[in-house]
Amino acid sequence: MFSRLSFALIFAWTLAAQELPVVSNVEYQPLAAQAVRILEALEMLGEPLPAKDAAELKRLLTPPQDAAKAVEAIQNILDRHCLAGVHINPESRVKAQQGPAQPVLIEQGWRSFLIKVQNEAGITAVLNASSPNAGPVPNQPPGASTRRWMDLQLFQKQPMRERLSGLEVEYKILQLYARDQGKREAKLVFDVGQGTQDLGFRSDLDLLFTARPAAKVTLRVLDQDDTPTTGSFLIKDASGRVYPSQTKRLAPDFFFHPQVYRANGEHVLLPPGDYTVEYTRGPEYLKKTQKLHVESQPLEITFRLERWIDPAKMGWYSGDHHIHAAGCAHYEKPTEGVYPKDMIRHVLGEDLKIGSVLSWGPGWYFQKTFFEGKDHAVSTGQNRIRYDVEVSGFPSSHTGHICLLGLREQDYPGSKRIEDWPSFGIPVLRWAKSQGAVTGYAHSGWGLAYKQEKLPTLEMPPFDGIGANEYIVSVTQGLIDFISTVDTPYLNELNIWYHTLNAGYRARISGETDFPCIYGERVGLGRSYVRQTKLDYGDWAQGLREGRNYVSDGKSHLLHFKVNGVEMGAGDSELRLGAPAAVEITAQVAALLDEKADEPIRSRSYDQKPYWELERARIGGSRTVPLELIVNGQSVERQVIQADGKMRPVTFRHKVGQSSWIALRILPSSHTNPVFVTVAGKPIRASRKSIEWCLQAVDQCHRQKLPRVRLEERGDMERSYEAARAAYRERLKEAAVD
Repeated sequence: MFSRLSFALIFAWTLAAQELPVVSNVEYQPLAAQAVRILEALEMLGEPLPAKDAAELKRLLTPPQDAAKAVEAIQNILDRHCLAGVHINPESRVKAQQGPAQPVLIEQGWRSFLIKVQNEAGITAVLNASSPNAGPVPNQPPGASTRRWMDLQLFQKQPMRERLSGLEVEYKILQLYARDQGKREAKLVFDVGQGTQDLGFRSDLDLLFTARPAAKVTLRVLDQDDTPTTGSFLIKDASGRVYPSQTKRLAPDFFFHPQVYRANGEHVLLPPGDYTVEYTRGPEYLKKTQKLHVESQPLEITFRLERWIDPAKMGWYSGDHHIHAAGCAHYEKPTEGVYPKDMIRHVLGEDLKIGSVLSWGPGWYFQKTFFEGKDHAVSTGQNRIRYDVEVSGFPSSHTGHICLLGLREQDYPGSKRIEDWPSFGIPVLRWAKSQGAVTGYAHSGWGLAYKQEKLPTLEMPPFDGIGANEYIVSVTQGLIDFISTVDTPYLNELNIWYHTLNAGYRARISGETDFPCIYGERVGLGRSYVRQTKLDYGDWAQGLREGRNYVSDGKSHLLHFKVNGVEMGAGDSELRLGAPAAVEITAQVAALLDEKADEPIRSRSYDQKPYWELERARIGGSRTVPLELIVNGQSVERQVIQADGKMRPVTFRHKVGQSSWIALRILPSSHTNPVFVTVAGKPIRASRKSIEWCLQAVDQCHRQKLPRVRLEERGDMERSYEAARAAYRERLKEAAVD
């Protein structure tokens, strides 16, 4: 029988065995850089360090007066979260010991732990972790064996690194998944290559884990009228960890999202504990939070969503014309992306009325199988998706990526592979137009960057990217219906559009997200609100062509914009005046800001994400934003709008002396399409300087794009570009001097 002293000695020995040695012969700067990566990676994985530890670690990242003490303090903080310590001796032999972190897992979930590596050999090999208790059970159905009950992996993606750095001490992230609940023993094995395990199996580590059981939590998701719906849920425990664990999510849950989308009656599995649930349904809804206490028994909880605005009830239907189901942040295997049933869940969860899912280069040959030339069958009466095409990853991509909406056929004539398509955009646009498609440029601002934030500007951008570059040519031939906004810097997008409007062309703008490439946070971060009598994809796309839409981040709204009663997008969007006269501009305007300013967003440069965000329009520390009246690209008057979510009528009066275009904007959050005002039957030639800019821009675009156009297609290209020059020269003759 053990005495109390014996138990005390054993307990003290156990604690000592779990303490990891502090390595003193390591330099401060590279260790601090590692700590930054650890913080970033754990935050990305949804399992951040406890707030107190994270704050103390961040304080230590400021260069200290006593580097040695800072090195020790950094290790002391990180060591608390280490499941194991790995020691590599000068001969590259590996041994392991248990660390201070409690070996607690979650049934049906992943947990992240740190591994401390003391690298006396200074090697830069890959640290490997394995377990005989991990992986599939050979030749048996799942659950048939109690031996293999877990999975594990070292997280080695950015910002972490696959190989060891060679530094005397560094930290890795080990992720463990538990299939079952209860106590389970597992063996962890570490090595840095064949034959590096230490003698006597000292590189093996036997740990007794406790896997906390998960309870089935059923969600009752109700809209504000109590009808069942789908919502967005961000679930965090008291330590800030996200549930379900992001790393091993499978579609329809996306691993690059902290939130999940659940319909009424669906569930999540959560271990017992206390949680905070943030729930909403896109930017037209308020974000609400609810505390949740989970025990071992199944639980059912109701979430009632609350809108602050409902444009669809007023006849304005939201849509995002640029969504992808493959490529960028998406899963790549085994199917090169996800299925329609996965994409519709996200459209439903953000209450996006229309989602254009565009097949493009990555996953093209698989994703194109979902194209039907009509709304997909998974669509609902209130939320629809359709598969169309973005010409991206194709030979013409360098001249500008093109969105093709409402196609009847998706393969360019005579093409069997992507490589068979034209090497510049004009022929693609001609083909799309021949079948009645609505055409637009994607992520318009790429290649159109400026050195100074000034709108409009006569500075010439490089035309060296994949945005609305060849738009400067195609707009003159009636081949393009819109250019995209919201997902690139507003100046890059709007400046070229303003100049072509001043030249008398009438292409429109549309809002997009380019999910999950430019933005992966959620679909519908950039939206077009199209005026419709009922929800219809074909009519919605036609609305983009006709300009009966405003673009928005969803946080401000410019509805029923009219000039002398002529509504944007109605007819030709044209008001005809017999002579110069004052006109009345009216609209219904609403915006919603939090009462407290988000300074980190407000302080960012216009060319840093989020590019369009109502917070950037906030006036000082107030809850107000400026609504501007735009005439021929110039802000001629403004009104201050209270951003409290209430709808307000606005009226401007302006004297129109020449044929002009008029629009409203809250920059950078929302922008209407124009109403065109003609005076005495004369066409709009609002600025001679704008037309001269356009003429020079054709030459600039030509210089950039010609080298990548196939020799056999250059004749067609030259004719197209020369026709554009001729069109601008003709309009230049008709323009008055500015």
